[in-house]
Amino acid sequence: MQAWRVHRNGEPGEVMSLEETDRPTPGDGQVLVRVTAANVNFPDALLCRGQYQVRPPLPFTPGVEVCGTTEDGRRVLATPALPYGGFAEYVVADEAALLPAPDALDDAEAAALHIGYQTGWFGLHRRARLQAGETLLVHAAAGGVGSAAVQLGKAAGATVIGVVGGPEKAAVARGLGCDLVIDRRSEDIVGAVKEATGGRGADVVYDPVGGDAYAKSVKCIAFEGRVLVVGFASGNIPAPALNHALVKNYSIVGLHWGLYNAKDPAAVRACHDELTKLAAQGIVKPLVSERVAMAGAAEAVQRVADGTSTGRIVVLPGGAR
Repeated sequence: MQAWRVHRNGEPGEVMSLEETDRPTPGDGQVLVRVTAANVNFPDALLCRGQYQVRPPLPFTPGVEVCGTTEDGRRVLATPALPYGGFAEYVVADEAALLPAPDALDDAEAAALHIGYQTGWFGLHRRARLQAGETLLVHAAAGGVGSAAVQLGKAAGATVIGVVGGPEKAAVARGLGCDLVIDRRSEDIVGAVKEATGGRGADVVYDPVGGDAYAKSVKCIAFEGRVLVVGFASGNIPAPALNHALVKNYSIVGLHWGLYNAKDPAAVRACHDELTKLAAQGIVKPLVSERVAMAGAAEAVQRVADGTSTGRIVVLPGGAR
């Protein structure tokens, strides 16, 4: 089979190579899945760089979420068992963690519904307890993770403010339903949020960026607001000033979705059921901006790493619905 493999750590465009290799063999409790769509995530770039919290042995195949078909004909969503990641024609995955692919979505959309939307749902509902009528500030609102948070925030009845970089991404964020879009390259985030909220600030901040995004967020957080730390796409991990959190009375809330698979798998399945219903109703729909052939995977991962993409880029090894 064909698979993209990484033999040394570095930038995705430099270290990913498309090779012929053997199909992986399922272990106990695992199944073989034929990949029809593999979503590109920022962690794929971190895996290539050797900077992710999981460091599979070299060589490995990146790709952390797929839609595919099992040998008995089920259409499923899966998180492949590394080192045999999703940018391949076949993966192995834990049977217990497989989720049924929503009928309302094609393979590329279904692959993109998994980790990003689960992260958004757990972050907004279980960790931040977002309420209808509150104001949600979403950084990187036109990206794969941010676009999911925008849709889920609107579904929850929140007023959503999206932060983006550049006019093209601003147009995407408006199309997603943001009530206000702030271009961080030309506008003052703190001033715009305070003006939009009558000086109160954002009740919940969804931050997959870190760095300056976090620094700006805590300057416009509301009384009893919650800052959701989702990731550090900027490459800069902030050091929170806890005295500032104390005097302004806000919470800093961490979220690592992967832990729920181990600690509360029933909640993951319940979340998937809810997301499937929202997709069937047309309330959420993954923003798949590009569908690329297998040969384009390395370039796609590099673009996500560089922050130049919008929505989700999905790799189609073949046979996508």
